[in-house]
Amino acid sequence: QVLLVESGGGLVQAGGSLRLSCELSGRTFSNYDMGWFRQVPGKQRELVATITSSGSTNYADSVKGRFTISRDSAVNTVYLQMNSLKPDDTAHYHCAARYRYLSNSEYGYWGQGTQVTVSS
Repeated sequence: QVLLVESGGGLVQAGGSLRLSCELSGRTFSNYDMGWFRQVPGKQRELVATITSSGSTNYADSVKGRFTISRDSAVNTVYLQMNSLKPDDTAHYHCAARYRYLSNSEYGYWGQGTQVTVSS
């Protein structure tokens, strides 16, 4: 089975940085596009950033220039480097995986999430 485990969340002051990690196990990492999503109670889940197996990236407008998504095939891990954090970035962050060979596929594999709290 596909297992995604996130780490790296925590409490940080506004303007600070955090690096989230998500390790995929149970499948071949290169077969999956990866993404980071975040959710705040009372709001819809938001796509933060995605990265394909070939390295193409996409970012939400709200994080462009501040967040960087990357992946390391040597350790089956996707990262989200978050700089210049704002209180509005406070959310529960999940990584997700999408099997790249399926048409009309969704990000159907999800990690448990890690909390990011940015204080002002």
